[in-house]
Amino acid sequence: MKIVITGGGSGGHFYPLLAVIDAIKEECREQKILDPDIYYTGPNPYNAKELFDRDIRFVRIPAGKRRLNPTGMALINNFIDIFRMGFGICIGFFKIFSIFPDVVFAKGGFSSFPTLFAARVLGIPVIIHESDSVPGRVNMWAGKFAKKIAISFKESAEYFDIKKTAYTGQPVRSELLTPLKVGAVEYFNLDPNLKTISVLGGSQGAKKINDMIIQILPELIKKYQIIHQTGKSNFELVKGMSKLTLEGAINTDRYKPVDYLNMMSLRMLGGISDIIISRAGSGIFELSAWGVPAILIPITDSHGDHQRKNAFNYSRSGSCEVIEEANLSGQILLNEIERILNNPTIQEKMKVNAQKFATPNAAKTIAHEILNIALSHEI
Repeated sequence: MKIVITGGGSGGHFYPLLAVIDAIKEECREQKILDPDIYYTGPNPYNAKELFDRDIRFVRIPAGKRRLNPTGMALINNFIDIFRMGFGICIGFFKIFSIFPDVVFAKGGFSSFPTLFAARVLGIPVIIHESDSVPGRVNMWAGKFAKKIAISFKESAEYFDIKKTAYTGQPVRSELLTPLKVGAVEYFNLDPNLKTISVLGGSQGAKKINDMIIQILPELIKKYQIIHQTGKSNFELVKGMSKLTLEGAINTDRYKPVDYLNMMSLRMLGGISDIIISRAGSGIFELSAWGVPAILIPITDSHGDHQRKNAFNYSRSGSCEVIEEANLSGQILLNEIERILNNPTIQEKMKVNAQKFATPNAAKTIAHEILNIALSHEI
């Protein structure tokens, strides 16, 4: 049995793919089926170590990206990427033909297009998963011929054929599903008597959120401690700005900037946080699994305005509050933090609602369907 996985070159695509692969291997053990040969296709491996640890073979297939409303360099890159995509389609066809998998599981994104195109031409069954409220262009196209479509938000069902669409929720790696409290205070050097605010900007950070946090730091450290994941590229700048902002203040050690959070530290952050401030990508589903109240600040220029729609769809569950970037200011953010953290009733309701929203069996549900299709195709 052979399975190909593919998805856009971001953690929001890559890590849910790994969650499903882990679930596939677990189900194979339960059913006493030999582990399938698994291949990950794309322009780059994203995280080669994670692939190696799972015995997933990386197959390089080039891909081009189409940028909306391009100007300047983006216009030039769009032109170059026309040829890159054409080359990727040719390479992808021959590589997928040589593998000839029993099923392709795709998360969408520009890098998955050559693999999906080859699968369609070769008649290989396809399953796709859509993480956002508004599907990306590749998933919208792939949904027309995919055998099964899994979605994270019920609201995205309107974009697909309802007969082959299932609400599964978002696959989250099993390790992340359980927050970790033991050792968290010592690991982050926290005061167990203070409430903890965590700020997640993703692997690249979020400049707008970083700037607002720095602006209100002197007020925050009077009562709270803050774990601030800045993004690797922003770490030194944010660290320097925080020193200037907090010059002469007391309790400056309550501010904990970090550039990156690994699996263990993410679980600890989920276990120790009283509130999390974040963007509104696929990380929403980790916050939900942890049952932590949140303030979401969606990106304004996401495709199809999907982050904003993700945020408001999640907020309707009563699990978070949303501040749009156009309305974001230091004072508004500070007021919202205070309103939630100073009201135990609000906090408890948000925790309960977040846990209700969580879909911890998403990866297992998708894995089961992938195996069913792969085994029937293999026969």
